[in-house]
This record gives sequence, structure tokens and C-alpha cells, in this order.
Amino acid sequence: MTNYKELIQKYEVDVYPRREVVLVKGKGARLWDDQGNEYIDMAAGISVANIGHGNEKVAQAISEQAATLITCPNTFYNDKKALFLEKLFEIAPKNLTRAFLTNSGTEAVEAAIKFARLNSGKTKFIAAMKGFHGRTMGALSATYKKEYREGFEPLVPGFTFVPYNNFEKLAEVVDNDTAAIILEPVQGEGGINIGNKEYFQKVRQLCDEKNIFLIIDEIQSGFCRTGKMFAIEHLGIEVDMMTVAKSIAGGFPMGALLCSDKIKVEKSKHGSTFGGNPLACSAGIASIGFMTENKLWEEAEAKGKYFKEKLEKLQLSKIREIRIIGLMIGIELKDKVQPVIIELLSKGIISLPAGTTVLRMLPPLVISYEDLDTVVEKLAEVLK
Repeated sequence: MTNYKELIQKYEVDVYPRREVVLVKGKGARLWDDQGNEYIDMAAGISVANIGHGNEKVAQAISEQAATLITCPNTFYNDKKALFLEKLFEIAPKNLTRAFLTNSGTEAVEAAIKFARLNSGKTKFIAAMKGFHGRTMGALSATYKKEYREGFEPLVPGFTFVPYNNFEKLAEVVDNDTAAIILEPVQGEGGINIGNKEYFQKVRQLCDEKNIFLIIDEIQSGFCRTGKMFAIEHLGIEVDMMTVAKSIAGGFPMGALLCSDKIKVEKSKHGSTFGGNPLACSAGIASIGFMTENKLWEEAEAKGKYFKEKLEKLQLSKIREIRIIGLMIGIELKDKVQPVIIELLSKGIISLPAGTTVLRMLPPLVISYEDLDTVVEKLAEVLK
């Protein structure tokens, strides 16, 4: 039998902390390893598989398009790209009217940084402590965690970090060279920290007064995850640019930067070889179609409330706080989270960390109530 772990250990640059499991198959909210063990997936590939694993509509769309046309230079028009953009802007916030298509979230953030500088003529950015926006050089410059940044300095200059949900601290660092403020409506990697509506509305007003672009990162929170199609719907604001990715194409690599009419970019100022390729666009059409047809934002809202009520009733002593918006779940513990993640894995539950003490759960939005009951049961065993 082929030793898959050995092959990966031999050939891949070893940058990932591994779980000792080889995943080979998925369906809905379930995953299977090469030994036939079954798991409830409470990670969804870090909020990627919102529509579930092995989604038949996405699989069919990819199969048909792969046999038709996989790639198309962006110097040509393409039918699938046209139809995807139409589908994307059916669900996008109405003031966002154009998109630059990418292969990932971090590429969308890079584009946002470039477009902000280009359109403002200014060079400085304000980001939040505990924020995460990616690992390429520009996106990493907007990412707070020092462990991700160390060894790669000097990064892109001009980034300042302020406490999340603290308007006074943010306003203090704004100056005449501030091009943009970049924030997550819910900090995912940072611990499932939920944005305060009044805070974001004040930031929006400040940006209007000071002629600053507001960039919102919906890479993890978008596409029904929080009980709305996009998390900014909870906040009642319009933004100048919004980055999306992860679940946009049902698990196929894709991202986008959505822009308001304020953003102008000349031809040849930016580009991508693979961004918006026909295969990704076909997957995206199928994925967004599935979300809207099944009203997955309603599923996320109802299931998130159900999960929180079930968990709170247990009054588990090892839990400090539960933070949930839709099916974006953060369980802050009184101890380190890694041992809990490993123990849950041994009980057939796949989960994530968000910092040293927060258990992060981002299940496929198609997860059953029965599976949520099982997860609560296993949490009770581990955290009793």
C-alpha cells in the first residue's frame, strides 16, 4: 500500500503543522481517511466547503467545462466569465459594481492594496490587531501575527495596527497619507471576534470625511457563513472594496476583489494569468447558484443558534466564552486549544484553532442537526 504521508514528507516544503490523518474523500459535512475512518468536518477547509464536500452541481460544472475549455487569456472575452460575473453581482452589495478575479484571497488583498494606492496617491494603511489577510508580501504586511511576519521583514511599509472595535484608537492614527483602512467584519484567524456595528459605521463615516478607502475582507466570513450572504449586511455599511475567496467556487481555487465606482484602474496596471479562468468561473456559477437556491444564509443562522443553545445548556467549566455568528463559531477556552483539537480528532471531529485558546468551528452550511448534536456531545466529553 502506498504510504501517502511518507511521500508528502519527502517532497513537500514542510511548512504545515500536520494532523496524522490522510483525508481521501468527502461528502456533505463528512470526510473519510485512507483507513476508512469517518469524520464530521467542523472546519470545511477553513470556510471553503460552505456548500459541502462532493457537491454534485459543482462537480458536474467542472467536469463539463474541463472537457470544453479550461483556460482563456484575459485579453479575450469568455462566455463562462461573463455568466459568472453576472451571477456574482446578483448577490454582491449593490454599490460594488466591478470585480478583479483572482485565484485566492491573498491575491484579492494584494489587488486591493495596489488599487488603494493607485487611486488615492497615498501610501499608508490601517489594519487591526489580530487581523489576518494572507501571507504574500502585501497581504502579510496587513496581517498582525508576529510569528507570520518574522523572517520576512522588511515588509511593505506604511501599515499601522490598532485595536479591533476601538474607534478612538483608529482615529488617532489617521493622517493625510492614509490611503485605506482594511478590516474583517469578523476576525477569523484572530479568534472569531465579531465586529461592532456602531464601530464600523463610525469607521465608514471617518473614511468619507477623510477621503480614505474602506476595504473589507470577507474571505472567511462571506458567502452565507454568518447568516447573511456577506457579513457587512449585519453592519449596515457600504464599502469601497471587498475581498472574497474561499467558498466562492465550492472549493475550487478562486477569489475576487469587488470594487465600487470610486476605483479606477488603467489597462495593463494589474493582471493575472489564471484569474477568472473558465473552469473556476463554471465552479463559481454552480456554487453561488446552490447557495441561493438553498438559501444557505438561513441554514447558517438557524443552525448557529441551535448549536449555541445546545452548547450553553451544558455550562462546561473549561469554556470561558462562546462567540457565534451564523456558523462562524469561536469557543474560547481557559486552557490551550491544541490538546482539545487532537482529542476531538480522535473522536471523529475535525476542528481548527484561532490563536492559542480559541477553538474555531466552520462547518459546511449543509451540516445536519444530527451531526451538530454529535459535535456538542463530543465537546461535552472533552471539555467536561
